[in-house]
Amino acid sequence: MSAWLHACLCLCVCVCVCVCVCLSMRSLTAPANAQIVHSGAACNVKDDNISERIYTIKEGDTLVLQCIVKGHPRPQVRWTKTAGSASDKFQETSIYNETLRIEGIQRVQGGRYYCKADNGVGVAAIKSIRVDVQYLDTPVLTVHQTISDVRGSYYQEKTVFLRCTVNSNPPARFIWKRGSMLIEQSKDNGVDIYEPLYTQGETKVLKLKNLRPKDFADYTCQVSVRNVCNIEDKSVTFRLTNATTPPMIRLSVNDTVVVDPGQDVLLTCEVTAGFPLPTVTWSRYPGPLPLSAQVRGPTLILRAVTPADAGFYNCSAVNNVGNPARKNVNLVVRTMGNLTYQITPDSNKDSETIQMGRDLKLSCHVDATPQDKVNYTWYKNGAPVFNSDSLILLRSDPDMAPGTSSLEIVDMKFRDLATYSCVANFPGSRVPELRVDVNISQNSVSPPVLSVPSGGQMVIVRERGNAELVCLVVDGKPRPPILWSRTEKDLLMPSGQTVVETPDGRLRLRNVSRDMMGTYRCQTAPYNGLNIKRREAQVQLNVQYPPILDPVFQDMRSRNYQMVTLRCTVLRSNPARLTDIRWFRNGDFIRMPMPDLKETPELKFKLEPTNNGSYECRVSNTAGTSTCTFNVSAQPYNAEFYFDTPNPVRILKGNNYSYNLQWTQRDPEATDRIIGYSIINKQNLLTKQIDLKGKEPEKGVLISTTISDLRIPLSYEVRLVPITTYNTGEYVSRIIQYSEHHVCGFEDERICGFSQDRSDIFDWTRQNHLTQNPKRSPNTGPETDRSGTKEGYYMYIEASRPRVQGDKARLLSPLFNGTSVRGPKGSGRVPYCVSFYYHMKGKHIGTLNVLLRVRSIASVDSVIWTKSGHQGPDWKKAFFDISPSGPFQIVFEGVRGQSFEGDIAIDDVSITLGKCKQENTVASGISSMQLLGSEQ
Repeated sequence: MSAWLHACLCLCVCVCVCVCVCLSMRSLTAPANAQIVHSGAACNVKDDNISERIYTIKEGDTLVLQCIVKGHPRPQVRWTKTAGSASDKFQETSIYNETLRIEGIQRVQGGRYYCKADNGVGVAAIKSIRVDVQYLDTPVLTVHQTISDVRGSYYQEKTVFLRCTVNSNPPARFIWKRGSMLIEQSKDNGVDIYEPLYTQGETKVLKLKNLRPKDFADYTCQVSVRNVCNIEDKSVTFRLTNATTPPMIRLSVNDTVVVDPGQDVLLTCEVTAGFPLPTVTWSRYPGPLPLSAQVRGPTLILRAVTPADAGFYNCSAVNNVGNPARKNVNLVVRTMGNLTYQITPDSNKDSETIQMGRDLKLSCHVDATPQDKVNYTWYKNGAPVFNSDSLILLRSDPDMAPGTSSLEIVDMKFRDLATYSCVANFPGSRVPELRVDVNISQNSVSPPVLSVPSGGQMVIVRERGNAELVCLVVDGKPRPPILWSRTEKDLLMPSGQTVVETPDGRLRLRNVSRDMMGTYRCQTAPYNGLNIKRREAQVQLNVQYPPILDPVFQDMRSRNYQMVTLRCTVLRSNPARLTDIRWFRNGDFIRMPMPDLKETPELKFKLEPTNNGSYECRVSNTAGTSTCTFNVSAQPYNAEFYFDTPNPVRILKGNNYSYNLQWTQRDPEATDRIIGYSIINKQNLLTKQIDLKGKEPEKGVLISTTISDLRIPLSYEVRLVPITTYNTGEYVSRIIQYSEHHVCGFEDERICGFSQDRSDIFDWTRQNHLTQNPKRSPNTGPETDRSGTKEGYYMYIEASRPRVQGDKARLLSPLFNGTSVRGPKGSGRVPYCVSFYYHMKGKHIGTLNVLLRVRSIASVDSVIWTKSGHQGPDWKKAFFDISPSGPFQIVFEGVRGQSFEGDIAIDDVSITLGKCKQENTVASGISSMQLLGSEQ
């Protein structure tokens, strides 16, 4: 869709200034496109294959990745990583891309990062880059030895292995030293250096065969990643003597220690052997050591222990000789929970009551730690019970839960009717004992009867209210607790538990929500009562809530004098029967016939300038009222600014510039025809009216206008408002500014976003006349900046020592987002003008190169301007055109000449969109190649 539509309008905005606004339109709807570039502390960026790049960075440095996007409407950008999200929220930069920034990156954060750009047009664009985090840990050196008999001789051969292990990326190089001397396997038959199999991390072993006196020495393992990312080498040293031995330890306590809550515990880990002296550490599983724990040398002190302090405590002794010595202690803190009982009638007779002449079992259980240390004692009418023919004590009943004690009454007689007591305790412990009494008589035990009160089978409650579900034991002795659960297997109770115990059978629910609705089961507990078939009942909970409507809010645009239909759909409602439907406009009730409560609420009317506004449909049932809200208007949608490329900034006569504002109109056919736009300069409140001259905006068609007479270096907030015959739309705003990054005199310490190349030999220096070294070389370098002022700054390379011939310094410009929109004469690329001033005075001047670095799948540097040798005592200007194929940087490369009188300087660098203006200059000649360029 290539046709351009032109319209020009000249407006006088004040007495003495007339501004011409030229309007143009072209079709533009472009899917998202994305590209990843970096601006952080990269060590290296290289191509892995045709679709992905590898970004190398040192652990602890700052990772900065930028996703440069194209497309209209403006794409939305998000970064993700293979394992999930890499950014918490969207961030905007000056070129409207998402920046991913990770301060102090760690090795676990390496991996593949994805940039996804989507604007709803076509398929989303996705690009990836692999981040490789480089690191080098301090190595760990351990010593191992073997002693074996040698047949046919009367001596033992002792072999020592020095094992050096390190974690690194990239793989490390190992160097072994004895004292300060390098160990070379080829020159010493008594050593062997090899890499073992199946080891974690990178490992090199130094084997000392049949130890000799000279082998008792200091050994150093040095590891290196060859200065990748400027990571320095690391080393570890171990002194091997004839006293070197592995550690041995013993504990002051047994493997298992059982204590009461509140006691202090001392665990001592005594070192019995080992040289060098081992280091003792304490740890705990599961979890860390308690906050109250104190470690004093080999002793661990736990004050006033609680059940939360229980666990396995591990003592380790390490001296890097042999394997670490380890001992474990299981610390058990006594606890005792609720004591429960069960009455089991004769199970062989399938009985549910106590009957004379039949067996009866009484069981007693307490949840305790340690469970097997609980002691149970049974009493009958206060007297201890001993085993007899009619009373049988079971210390651990195999038919019950582990840790349950039972008393069996055989062939029950009247003499067995009594009060039985079960007492549980820890012998020798300060934990209080627990006791439960069970009265066995003909009238004291009967099966329970479970009942739901009349009308309680269905409990109705409004959402966010409180409810009580009741299930009572109306008969039976003793009366057991009631257990509540959901009938649906996968549903939990509101508390998050599967079962909730209620002593009185009343389940109280607060702040009820609709997801609590359903059927609840109540059951008699199998404890603290008869151990018989469980009684159960069900209660239905019905949660009522107001109607759920769609839409909750809708913005509706329409042309005036057309019919509008508002529809409010009821998705769900409890109760389902509606009680009322009412329509309101701007808060006022709309009088209309009573709508059919069984039909979808609907309102039809003709939209006019007088009835624009907010419409509400209020739908009610007995639980409450819900509302659909419609914002109905003939107001046009807002415009959408076009941000894809840096807008052309053109310097006019004087200290002015112009700006090319671009936008599209969102859904222009939804409302009355748009006849023009109003552009408001918020700084001086000037308004410019743009008449479309009958050319109605089309969806996806780009509209452009030039704003003139803007003052450098002022910024302006510009508001754009669409206008129809009856209405005006809401404004959108953006900031227009003249960027000093396009013309840089290096006056600010931030040097306009320029940066030093980390891969060169030395750096450019910022300087002015006042900061010059008085002992500098007198016959080279400028006296002042290009403007001739002593205060003005410039950038230069210092050719004095320690610089040598051929040393290079590179200065990088900020990244420019050049895009492949249509350039002049169908070239397909946008032209830029690069201009700058240079100073090359001195008999030893080397070379000044200007390179174009294009960021694509692989960064490519190409020389676009070069000059060598002495060029006279004055500043000279050079300028030339470039047409980059994508995002780019300009690189100024200074090359040191034969000696110290070779300072090179640059100043007033300008990189602007559009071709350079010819200024009666002669094209510069370039040695070894001819390039398009000019100079003064």
